Amino acid sequence: MPGFDIFDTIEELRQNGHSFCVATVLRTADVTSAKAGAKAAITRDGRILGHLGGACVQRAVRASAQEALANGQPRMIRVKPSDKVVAMTDPDGVQTYKSGCPSGGTVDLLVEPYQHAPRLVIFGETPIATALAAHAALAGLRVYVPQGSEGPGQVGFDPDDLPGLGIEERDFVLVASQGKGDGAALHAALRSPARRVSMVASRRKAQVLCDTLVEGGLAPDRAAQLKAPAGLDIHAVDPHEIALSILAEIVLWRNTDASKESSHDEKMA
Repeated sequence: MPGFDIFDTIEELRQNGHSFCVATVLRTADVTSAKAGAKAAITRDGRILGHLGGACVQRAVRASAQEALANGQPRMIRVKPSDKVVAMTDPDGVQTYKSGCPSGGTVDLLVEPYQHAPRLVIFGETPIATALAAHAALAGLRVYVPQGSEGPGQVGFDPDDLPGLGIEERDFVLVASQGKGDGAALHAALRSPARRVSMVASRRKAQVLCDTLVEGGLAPDRAAQLKAPAGLDIHAVDPHEIALSILAEIVLWRNTDASKESSHDEKMA
């Protein structure tokens, strides 16, 4: 690949805001295409940018990268000939993958996920939405607000094209439109892959809107995942207090989800 620089590629991926993995060849034995020190970036959709070896290594790296992106944890893997694989984990604890490549070489790789901070996508230009956008940036979230309402450190998005934002499961979506396009905003939010969706609305109003969406084809179990009213009950009154209650709930979700993923990894180890 003439002119290819893996570090330039990594920086470009960082700048575009999407998650990816970096795989590094740590050690090789016998005949292998890639040598120790070789690096490649693996995108969320499975593209390998760089050279790590043949098809057997690439398949293993793609599978491992998807797992690493799912739980945010780095991992070592080993790709070796099928006749040398006794178990899917070697005695030294490294996960193994079978290789059918005729070269017969063994490759050890480190697969490291790179994930930006979760996104908080806010529908609405209300006082609560504005206050939350300001507070959330201080908590380390990447804040997305409707185009034209961006404040310092915030990114604008098109509310009519939420899929174009590339929302991930670990991101958060809040509907704070409060009477201005609530139905359309909630429909887009619940159609997104985000695990956590909340709404600034009473339970009754949210239920009426969800019932309408379910009648229109939204899965009932997805509608049931909506949290409304958004936020923890801290007896908040003004927009900034309500925004803080919503942010506190998001921080709780973020840390709870991270703790569950960590516990799962420990059990699997």
